[in-house]
Amino acid sequence: MNIGGIDSSRIEAMMAQLKAAATKPAAPSPGAGGLGGLGGLGGIGNVAPLNEGPSKVSFSDALKNSLEQVSNSQKTAEDLGNRFAMGDDSVSLSDTMIAMQKSNISFQATVQVRNKLVSAYHEIMNMQV
Repeated sequence: MNIGGIDSSRIEAMMAQLKAAATKPAAPSPGAGGLGGLGGLGGIGNVAPLNEGPSKVSFSDALKNSLEQVSNSQKTAEDLGNRFAMGDDSVSLSDTMIAMQKSNISFQATVQVRNKLVSAYHEIMNMQV
């Protein structure tokens, strides 16, 4: 088991979710356009198209959306942390810590996916043709 990171079986499961979402047409849902899922971690999965009609979701769009979601979670956590530090009574310590942990887990998952993609890229580049 990989302490402080995500083991390879979890990354493979995330990649399988991406492939499954890309191969089947997703039903449009109102207000969708981001990514939900990732087993409750707020990462990849449940991709909804931005326009009407059956269309495939490209890998680059899914990657871009997931990176935007990680960035948004980091901004939200930072904002909550700043508001709590300034003494805002509407922000509780538990909400702030939960937002920071979600942001941290999202970022760690993104780094692990990036590492797996870089590894796959190097493997493909080293193949004999």
